[in-house]
Amino acid sequence: MDATSIVKAVVLALVEGATEFIPVSSTGHQLLVGHFIGFHSPNNTFEVLIQLGAILAILAVYFRRLLAVALALPRDPNARRFVLAILLAFLPAAIIGGLFSKVIKAYLFNPWIVCATLVAGGLVLLVLDDTDLEVEKTDVYDFSLPMALKIGVFQCLAMIPGVSRSGATIVGAMLMGADKRSATEFSFYLAMPTMAGAFAKDLLDNYKNLSANDAGLIVIGFVVAFFAALVVVRTVLDYVARHGFWLFGWWRIIVGSLGFVGLIILG
Repeated sequence: MDATSIVKAVVLALVEGATEFIPVSSTGHQLLVGHFIGFHSPNNTFEVLIQLGAILAILAVYFRRLLAVALALPRDPNARRFVLAILLAFLPAAIIGGLFSKVIKAYLFNPWIVCATLVAGGLVLLVLDDTDLEVEKTDVYDFSLPMALKIGVFQCLAMIPGVSRSGATIVGAMLMGADKRSATEFSFYLAMPTMAGAFAKDLLDNYKNLSANDAGLIVIGFVVAFFAALVVVRTVLDYVARHGFWLFGWWRIIVGSLGFVGLIILG
């Protein structure tokens, strides 16, 4: 493990932790950054496995709430409905990812596609932020089961790198009547089974191809991603509730446009 590889791993882990829970596409940012700094991992395994750090960050922030829901399951139908809603929302991505993840990685993990989807997604966020949608749900625990399943279908759009898992779920939830804060919070909860499932599948598919050097970089990336995500999870809900998504929309458009320029000039 040389110093250059460690620095690149730290940079990518910071990108992962900082972007996983905001609607800008962590995978898209990692692919672009990795392309331009010359970091490559077998089947993009590093980028997927360090997501465990981000998962643990959200578990740390929401531990008390998750524990309360778990303890209430035997006696509280609302707690059972909430857990079922998360599982239903996770189901479409689990099916699509399980069947087509290798094909998606082979054909869609491309920096040109990332730049295009970053720009397109940014425009969607700007339009959404400026649209006066009818709000029917302001509490994430009140989302109905059909609503959760539809949000899960929206999440499948994030199989295309650059779309953004959180962005797709937030847009889906808001179109279903959620306000900005509850839509963003639901995307946090849904991230846990979705990212854990992606982590488990990628590890199962690729663990035989990982060297000791790869494992060391993944551990470093995991730790850095954890702390970066911890900061974001603790601040993003209040920011979104006050300011909306315009900053993320413009960020996507700028990054995608700069990415196009970089690809044209540098290849």
